[in-house]
Amino acid sequence: MTDFVGQTVETARRTLTTQFKSASIESAELDARILTGHALGLDLTGLISAAQRQLAPDESACLAEFARRRLVGEPVARILGEKEFWGLPLRLSSATLVPRPDTETVVELALELLRAGGGLDRPLRIADLGTGSGAILLALLSELPAAQGFGTDISEGALHTASANAARTGLLERATFVACDYASGLTGPFDLIISNPPYIRSADIDGLATEVRNHDPLAALDGGADGLDAYRALIPQAAGLLAPGGCLVVEAGQGQSGPIEAFMTNAGLTPATAPKADLAGIPRAVAGHKMAR
Repeated sequence: MTDFVGQTVETARRTLTTQFKSASIESAELDARILTGHALGLDLTGLISAAQRQLAPDESACLAEFARRRLVGEPVARILGEKEFWGLPLRLSSATLVPRPDTETVVELALELLRAGGGLDRPLRIADLGTGSGAILLALLSELPAAQGFGTDISEGALHTASANAARTGLLERATFVACDYASGLTGPFDLIISNPPYIRSADIDGLATEVRNHDPLAALDGGADGLDAYRALIPQAAGLLAPGGCLVVEAGQGQSGPIEAFMTNAGLTPATAPKADLAGIPRAVAGHKMAR
């Protein structure tokens, strides 16, 4: 492992980039810049202005530790301890997934459906089943000024992280967190229920990227033999808690939107709209609607 003592800020960043490229890390330059900046407490402008300054011994040690962790596959977000989602800075923990851009598709579709149903300023009740870091719930609360949100998780660690994130983003007064399995501890009705449940097939776990396989909690990844176990459990629960006219929106893995829509139909929901694709073109958000009486 490289000792960065005596190197300038710019030389250290370039050295780190070279190491990451040699390890076939696709985002080598970006990762090197972010980790160098974090180790030194500098933003991009600070890195540029301090380019010729030599690193102090403690800075060198910190950067070397960051390099070690990244080179064994730990994601940058885990090293930083936080990840931005929907413009919100969210803390992470070992009990939570790293929020991914694909999941913003769920937020987008939920907001589209609420907007079509009468606007975003109504006093809505929303629930996020398996909330993890609270990413989806807090993103929605940030856009729904009169909404009350409920986040559930079976992991006390995840709920602690989600609650801390709600406080950090100024949304704690409108967020309640409940320890339970999906919706089992909730009382309806809800205008909107959302979820990003585990949906990776058990046999596919070993083939995931190191950043995911070794660092995201297994319970938040493993969806059973066909990847659909969570949907079988949560969709009937959610359907029973939706208010007439309410919607359920869930994240789906590749090739799963059809079976999920079938589960929703069997639970008495009707398709709210076509599944919404993420930037890669994969149908990522699936929605069901409870008919108004």
